Amino acid sequence: MLEITGLSKIRKVQLITMGCSKNRVDSEKLLSRIVEGGVEVVPEEADYESSRPDAIVINTCGFIQDAKKESIDEILKAVDAKIRGYVGRIVVCGCLSERYRSELSTALPEVDALFGSFEWDRLAAYLNLSSKKGWEKRVLTTPSHYAYLKIAEGCNRKCSYCAIPLIKGKFRSLSISALEKEARLLAKQGVRELILIAQDTTYYGMDLYGRRMLAPLIERLSRIKGIEWIRIHYSYPAQFPRDVLKVMAENPKVCKYLDIPLQHCSTRVLKVMRRGVDLAKTQALIDDLRKTVKGVSLRTTMMVGHPGEGKREFEQLLNFVKKNRFEMLGAFTYSEEEGTFDAKNYRDNITPKEKKRRYEALMKLQSTISLENNRKRVGGVEKVIVDEYREGFLLARSQRESPEVDGQIIIDLTPQRSKPDFDARRLIGKFAAVRIISASSYDLTATLA
Repeated sequence: MLEITGLSKIRKVQLITMGCSKNRVDSEKLLSRIVEGGVEVVPEEADYESSRPDAIVINTCGFIQDAKKESIDEILKAVDAKIRGYVGRIVVCGCLSERYRSELSTALPEVDALFGSFEWDRLAAYLNLSSKKGWEKRVLTTPSHYAYLKIAEGCNRKCSYCAIPLIKGKFRSLSISALEKEARLLAKQGVRELILIAQDTTYYGMDLYGRRMLAPLIERLSRIKGIEWIRIHYSYPAQFPRDVLKVMAENPKVCKYLDIPLQHCSTRVLKVMRRGVDLAKTQALIDDLRKTVKGVSLRTTMMVGHPGEGKREFEQLLNFVKKNRFEMLGAFTYSEEEGTFDAKNYRDNITPKEKKRRYEALMKLQSTISLENNRKRVGGVEKVIVDEYREGFLLARSQRESPEVDGQIIIDLTPQRSKPDFDARRLIGKFAAVRIISASSYDLTATLA
């Protein structure tokens, strides 16, 4: 194991975040500590040769094989920069080092320090940052008008394929008061949209309050001055709290949008996956969502190539997607993760070629559905939040699109070019009304209404 001793006279730190938005939140809190410590932050995208940081901190992901490879490749890139003399020290933290600390220490002796997913105080001390400050403040790496709010850590689910409980441990909710405090700080920074995240947002509150408290949490957050949109990600379908639907339907600040990773529809596959639901319950939940929350946009994720999925189950999945016409759907192929129930009890018996074929067939189907759904929006006027300016156009989103994972609304500024006093950049972070004029499978084009 590495002997970790603190750095001295640190001037520049480059922090690189891999993986999901939950990692991003952790990095933003660490960035706040770094900035308050008077240390220069090198932009994440800067090349090592020109930036010459005293330390590189890589916040890693260890969820699936592709994510682990990306994190390892980033570490190897930093190692090469260190050998060339461009980098002082390499610090690795997060999920990958939480799970594979010993292996990384042996395989990559060039790495100077390894910290797990919950050792932020130790990491701060290593960087010679104050240990007296809390972790509520953040330096946003998103555009300043939206932010992710991590409401819990860990997971109590027993999904057969998933390594998250092995990495993150049991589900642990943050208190409503702590989340309110963090959200108020974000609102003061100009945040208008909160995106609630956790391994399982719908389980929120069970450990602290003895019941699911996502709906009461949302109601409290919606009262914060400045917060205009609240969006829910990573909701689990089993024992879905129906009071959340009521809040979504009635509270104007709650986006009519739900990210609900279903993973599959086949009762047989869901049983093998240990998801706690079957086809009938899954369909009933979708029907309830569509009925209760008029106009709701559903994003889901599906897994193909699980050992329990035969050709018949895959065809069932395609038919399920055809029937439910999800507004957004992502997919990934099964990869065996060591230590999981699947790795101990099943053989990964579907070839990579067949997994790829199934993935491509599913995404081709979804592309057709998305195009048909988007075309229905042409001619309508929608409220959007403007994310970014590009030469000649703006990038925006309605309640139906979440940042980074969904499509965008491209606002054509041609009609405004004749107005000399029009400054498109002033609209960034603000709400606007747009008219949809064309659609593709992913993005829409609009003009200011």
